[in-house]
Amino acid sequence: MNGRNLNSNKSVVSNFLWRFMERCGAEGVAFIVSIVLARLLTPEHYAAVALINVFTVIMSVFVDCGFTTALIQKKNVGDLEFSTVFYFNIVMCLFIYAVLFVSAPFIAAFYKMPELTAMVRVSSIVIIISGVRSIQSAYVSKNMLFKRFFFSTLIGTIVAAVVGIVMAYMGFGTWALIAQHLINTLIDTLILWITVKWRPKWMFSFEKLKDLLSYGWKIFVSKLLDQIYNNLRSLIIGKLYHSSDLSFYNKGKQFPNIIVTNINTSIDSVLLPTMSKAQDSMEKVKAMTRRSIKTSIYIMAPLMMGLAFCAEPIIRLILTEKWLPCVPFMRIFCITYMFYPMHTANLNAIKAMGRSDLFLILEVLKKVVGIVLLLSTMWFGVMPMTYSLLLSTLCSTIINSFPNRKLLDYSYFEQIKDILPGIILAVAMGICVWFFKFLPVPDIIILIVQIITGAVIYVGGSVIFKLESFSYIFEVMKSFLHRKKSDK
Repeated sequence: MNGRNLNSNKSVVSNFLWRFMERCGAEGVAFIVSIVLARLLTPEHYAAVALINVFTVIMSVFVDCGFTTALIQKKNVGDLEFSTVFYFNIVMCLFIYAVLFVSAPFIAAFYKMPELTAMVRVSSIVIIISGVRSIQSAYVSKNMLFKRFFFSTLIGTIVAAVVGIVMAYMGFGTWALIAQHLINTLIDTLILWITVKWRPKWMFSFEKLKDLLSYGWKIFVSKLLDQIYNNLRSLIIGKLYHSSDLSFYNKGKQFPNIIVTNINTSIDSVLLPTMSKAQDSMEKVKAMTRRSIKTSIYIMAPLMMGLAFCAEPIIRLILTEKWLPCVPFMRIFCITYMFYPMHTANLNAIKAMGRSDLFLILEVLKKVVGIVLLLSTMWFGVMPMTYSLLLSTLCSTIINSFPNRKLLDYSYFEQIKDILPGIILAVAMGICVWFFKFLPVPDIIILIVQIITGAVIYVGGSVIFKLESFSYIFEVMKSFLHRKKSDK
């Protein structure tokens, strides 16, 4: 039993690290490219792409209708189920692209931006490509083969980066951003298709599709509501306010989003299939959920607080002063995203236990609260709308954790108790490093001093106050490095 548990833990940690390295590599390259492009392009260029992305992201939810999540969650699925979903996705993607192609002129007219017509039609091609990729991704997740993601994502990101920068230098403006995204998805899909051995068979079953739909449709509706809600602010800002406001809002979200994507996507990818295998044991699922929340928040809190308190010199140094209006948005998003791993762990536990009905109810409830807050603030400016997002996120942590009080015997107050030490230490660290901004030295010196001081305070405080999450991470990394050394 101990041997099996050790192997299981080794597999989870190894897959998490591969997924984490993949996200760090991809987002790291994307981050560098975004800096170069932000210096070459204006906020107005980014506004058009932001609006296009809203529609493509929302419509991309229809790509699998929750089927890929159902494939991962179900214990016994084979070629028939995977092939059935593959062909269904292809047909659905073609239909979605046709809808966006026809709708493009109306979208352009609504925002009074004629150039959006061609941009929407070209950008939407990514949906068809994503339809091919989604089942390969589900197969990788189902079989815990996350090493495949590393190569496909990293190579796709690098090739797209070169294309985007060259086109920006040549004066293509917004089209440079569109080409970068499209080529990234295409290369990513091609490499994943080559490296993953699974291929669709000539088989299809409406019965299997119906069976997967019984679980997946609730996930689909939940994701659709989530994407519409998450992008609703961008749609409203683009319509009611200046295009530069939308650019500053999105740029403020980009920096913390890079960090949360690396950590949260890694956790999400590994946690659901791992929990699904242990869905018959409440104790095991609770232990995984608790460990995920404690560890991920411990890692996320100092990164978010550090970024929030150091936002001004970071933006001035990296993006130049023309992007300084995005600093207040960045700080709000840092606090908002700090709690995302808590959402992920709670929701994955609910999905792993097969309770997609509860998952849907939670999503509807959260969106009602969020939309009420949004409608109450949208007329007062972009900043009040952003604060309403922070408030709705804090409410969502309560809503997401509520079912697990009974499902896992893991209450909200117990979760807060688990994460509070790391958050308090991170806030204290942020306040300490914030005062360095007043030093009469270049921004690069300020940032170096802030980073070194912040790391010393957080790690030192963890040791002094004996934070359990620090001890756990230290032991896991030491064990992992020891195994790697032994393997050599």
